[in-house]
Parts: sequence; C-alpha cells; structure tokens
Amino acid sequence: MDELLIILVRGLGAGAIYSLIAISLNVIYNATGVLNFAQGQLLVVAGVFTYLWLPEGAAAGGPSWLLTLLVVTVVVALIAALQGWLTLLPMRSPSDQHSWIITTIAASIVLGAIMVLTIGPRVLTLENLFGQFPLGGSRVPFVYLVVIALALVVYLFLRCFQRRYLVGLALNALSQDLEAAKAGGIRTMPLQVLAFAIAGAIMGLTGFIGGHAIGIVESQALHYVIFGFIVAVVGGLGNNTGALLAGPAFGLLLMFVSYQAGGAAEVPLALAVIVVVLMLRPEGIFGRPHARRV
Repeated sequence: MDELLIILVRGLGAGAIYSLIAISLNVIYNATGVLNFAQGQLLVVAGVFTYLWLPEGAAAGGPSWLLTLLVVTVVVALIAALQGWLTLLPMRSPSDQHSWIITTIAASIVLGAIMVLTIGPRVLTLENLFGQFPLGGSRVPFVYLVVIALALVVYLFLRCFQRRYLVGLALNALSQDLEAAKAGGIRTMPLQVLAFAIAGAIMGLTGFIGGHAIGIVESQALHYVIFGFIVAVVGGLGNNTGALLAGPAFGLLLMFVSYQAGGAAEVPLALAVIVVVLMLRPEGIFGRPHARRV
C-alpha cells in the first residue's frame, strides 16, 4: 500500500511536468502550426542555469531564490524567442512552410552541443529546496506536489490571458484562423515570436521549480519532448485542458509500469499509448475533428 501511494504522488508529479511541456508545445502550435522539437532542450537548459546561478543556501521563496527564478525564466524565454524568430523567418516564403522541422531539430542539436561543451555529459543534481513529507513508511519530496500546482497555475494563467487581454485574444485569433487573422490586419510575426517566448518561460519555470524531480542532463532532452508530445497528442493537439488532464494520467501509468517491469518498459508503453489513441481517436481525447474540403 505504501508503495502505491508513493507511485501515485511521483507519477502525478512527473505527469505534471509532461503536462507543462505539452502546454508549451500547444502555445507555439496554436500560434504558428509549428511543433518545437527544442522544448526538451529548453527544459534542460533551465535546469542548468538553475544549477549554475542559484546561490548556495538559498531558501525557497527567499529573495535570492525569487530573483534567480525571474532571471532563469526571462533568459530561457529570450532564447526561445530568438529560436522562434529564426524558425519563422523561412516560413514567410510560401515554398518553405515545412522548414520548421529542420530548424527546430537544428536548434535542439545546437543547444545540446553547447550544454555538453559547457558542463559535459554528467547529470546535474539540483538541491531539494521544498523539503519532504512523510507518506506511508517513506518520505517523498514536496517538489512533486509543487509541480502539480505549477501546472494548474500555468493552465489558469493562459486561460485568463487568452480570454481577457488584447494580446491574448490576438494569440487566440491566430489559433482559430491564421489566414483570417492576417487578413484582419493582425501583425502575426511578433505575436508568433511572443508565443515562443511564453512557451520558453513555461520551460524556464518548470526547469527551475521542478529541476529536482527530473534528470538535468542533455541526453534526457529528447525523452522529455517525446513524452510531452505524446501527452499533447493524447489530450488533443492544441488543447491545454487535454494536456493538463492527460499528463498526470500518463505519468501515473509510466510510473506504475516502471515499478512493475523496470524503466526499460517506459518507452514501449509510451509508443503503445500514442498508437492506440491515434487509431481510436486521431484528434486526441479532448480534441475536435477538423473538417477538410475534398
């Protein structure tokens, strides 16, 4: 029973991180139609910055902690915005609408190479600043509950931002009909770069706050973006509500299978999940079918 409780908390926490990755992918996808394969690298970059910049002995919620949180979030958002601008430039030509596949993969490779040259292939362990709480006969890091709360806060913030503020409404217009938004006089390029920046800020927050719960190593970046993509597809690509709900369920399933069959079973299970969902409901559990003219 104690093991099941620990699996529950850790699975939901890991799933919340996948939800945050999926939400960041949705933010970019809704505004641009681009799937940014560099999101996993941005998450790891945020963890590296946290490891390098967070003062030793900083207390969670203290002035130095909050300042580092702000700096990491802003810097990762700026990196994402620059990457987004470079990604979107070729797409201004009608003949290069699928260039994002190459540019986002290239950005991921470049970021990964910079990290390896800077810190090497070692795994960075971030200090657990949130403490632990007793659960059954063991103690579980509080960070798993914190990232669950973070996923909910990010979801509610985006929901409010896209419904109540002019810039958010404009981003929502891009997700509804990009061509109509252009015809209506909306300057799409700055808004699309802003979408990359928002997605980068989400990864900055996730890497800083949830860094203790994940492995901060370049080789894991692909793992994170794949699992985040699976959650986005299962929930319905572009649907943040689906991502918020699918992430914890997916994380809980992975944690339980990993406990029963070992970590090597995670990837086959993840692939099986996305295959089954795409076969039964291609638009995702919470997605809507798209009409197509024939």
